[in-house]
Amino acid sequence: MERELTLELVRVTEAAALGAAQWMGRGKKMEADDAATTAMRAMFDSVAINGTVVIGEGEMDEAPMLYIGERVGNAEFPLVDVAVDPLEGTNILAKGHPNAMSVIAIADRGNLLHAPDMYMQKLAVGPRAAGKVHLDDPIEKTLEIVAKANNKRISDCTVIILERPRHAELIEAVRRAGARVRLIGDGDVAGAINVAFDSTGIDICVGSGGAPEGVIAAAALKCLGGEMQARLLPEDEQEYKRCLDMGISDPKKILLMDDLVKGDDAIFAATGVTDGELLKGVRFLGGDRAETTSLVMRAKTGTVRTIKAVHCLHNKPNLVLI
Repeated sequence: MERELTLELVRVTEAAALGAAQWMGRGKKMEADDAATTAMRAMFDSVAINGTVVIGEGEMDEAPMLYIGERVGNAEFPLVDVAVDPLEGTNILAKGHPNAMSVIAIADRGNLLHAPDMYMQKLAVGPRAAGKVHLDDPIEKTLEIVAKANNKRISDCTVIILERPRHAELIEAVRRAGARVRLIGDGDVAGAINVAFDSTGIDICVGSGGAPEGVIAAAALKCLGGEMQARLLPEDEQEYKRCLDMGISDPKKILLMDDLVKGDDAIFAATGVTDGELLKGVRFLGGDRAETTSLVMRAKTGTVRTIKAVHCLHNKPNLVLI
């Protein structure tokens, strides 16, 4: 993959973020998601890749664009897998809550897990704890390992968990162990990425969430030297068969980093839509100008860039202003 792709992908997430941000707090998540998806798909036409969407907005008959299997980009090479979430956190954007983002991950063709749309058990940790944890360990043991790796007391550690009834026992176990809990309503891609940055104060991301989001987060953590372990959680025979049909021979096995994102290279880009620990949301400055803050990183080089940009909105032909 060419180095120039890192900046090209940021332009794609910026476009999606600008489209979605106009809907912040308006209570209309479908309109926001559609705006982000439309802007992202249009911007892909300017990117020099031969990409195939492996994680996107749904199956071909469910999504008009950025559907699984769709070709994106305007070149014959490089051949890449593309994982997208034009608006990660539709509900939180609709409510004006933090950590809505537009995200993309790409890797060489065949290197991203074609994750079915179902739940996935996840454990994400930062670089210092990578290689030291195990998905099936009790959370109490994981906390001890991560606290030691991060040179903290368990009471100083913060665990981020989706606030769902299914996580009630997990939440109580973390609290009994003495750690702090950060509950989030949505946005577990952001939650997983946060473990790799000291500035966020997040040490562990644990619990079950969407499998596609897990692969996108794994690509980011690969760039950052962190770790994700995961296991698919098919809820019925139909979902189990779906795993087999997508080439996952043992849906119950633990998926390690190289199962989620193969190879030594991946690129991840994200633009904030609403404010979060890592990224500021879109700021509308007046005079048809808006400011975005983005993060882009590449696994092969280990480079992490934060990019702040000011956009002239009337020069954005793919942006539909409301």
